[in-house]
Amino acid sequence: MDLGIRGKTALVGGASRGLGFAVSRRLAEEGAHLVLVARDETALLDARRRLLELGGEQQIVVVPADLSVKEDVDRMLSFVRRECGVVDILVHNTGGPPPGVFLDHDDEAWDAAYAGLLLSVVRVVRGLLPGMIEHGWGRLILNTSFTVREPADRLILSNVFRTGGVALAKTLAREVASDGITVNCVCPGAFDTQRLRSIFDEQAAASNRSRDDISNEWRKRIPLGRFLRPEELGDLVAFLASDLAGGITGGTFPIEGGMLHGLF
Repeated sequence: MDLGIRGKTALVGGASRGLGFAVSRRLAEEGAHLVLVARDETALLDARRRLLELGGEQQIVVVPADLSVKEDVDRMLSFVRRECGVVDILVHNTGGPPPGVFLDHDDEAWDAAYAGLLLSVVRVVRGLLPGMIEHGWGRLILNTSFTVREPADRLILSNVFRTGGVALAKTLAREVASDGITVNCVCPGAFDTQRLRSIFDEQAAASNRSRDDISNEWRKRIPLGRFLRPEELGDLVAFLASDLAGGITGGTFPIEGGMLHGLF
């Protein structure tokens, strides 16, 4: 099935590993040109090497940047305008803030979470959106979390600011729909990534239990009976980026194996 994104340019945040790399790989398989963004240049270059091994004629460039830092975002946007022109697809993806309960976090932690999860969306979208409007086509996809539907214990920073990102996306979707641009959120649950393993470690330390106990407890909450694979998120993002999803905007799409209890 042709998704209609061959030759389009996609910018993917957190692209060097985990969910960001899985999304990048799936878009590469569809023939999209890629701008890979992450903080670790060495990891980015390794990700680029692995993607180039897939073959194909797409261009893949890397931009080391911390999306929570304004100067890094400005530098990244300048590079993209100069070297790539219009970005057709944005997959905004950043690492999560530290776990903990309300009293664990000082002002600095709240400011850092705001900058990383919400203000970074504002800055990157503000830089890329005019080109999409001029081009008459665009896909803005925010990688959030299942916690925007059902807040998770000990993840208060993520619960608050990822929900703000969903509100931003829903509002923006109505503003730019007539410009041929869709705006959607994906909400991953328990994926087999280093991020999830770090959450297990934190919860184990906080409760004086083993990581295996915490892992098994999480797995029992998933009706599928397993943690999800990163490539499964890649498939969902590729579809939302495609021409086939041109009528879908303002949506928030959980992909969590059935662990959420709400109707919507």
